[in-house]
Amino acid sequence: MKFRTILLLAVLFAAFLATSSCVKKYTCHCDITYSGAPGLPDSTFQEFDITDAKAAAKSKCEDETYEHEENGIKTKEECYLY
Repeated sequence: MKFRTILLLAVLFAAFLATSSCVKKYTCHCDITYSGAPGLPDSTFQEFDITDAKAAAKSKCEDETYEHEENGIKTKEECYLY
């Protein structure tokens, strides 16, 4: 009986480790560029932290990427996990 309990606990612990993902703190880096008219600000960047599993952090970071155009001025923000 004692062996069965230990074996069951070992299997449950192994299953927990296999299904849990490694949560870490990642940095999302976004390059921001402007184009379409003279005198616009220089290219810049923004960084922020994401605490999650790597795949989820990458997805959240890349979701911040966008392009926007208004009155002939184009703003592009391209984000990637750093």
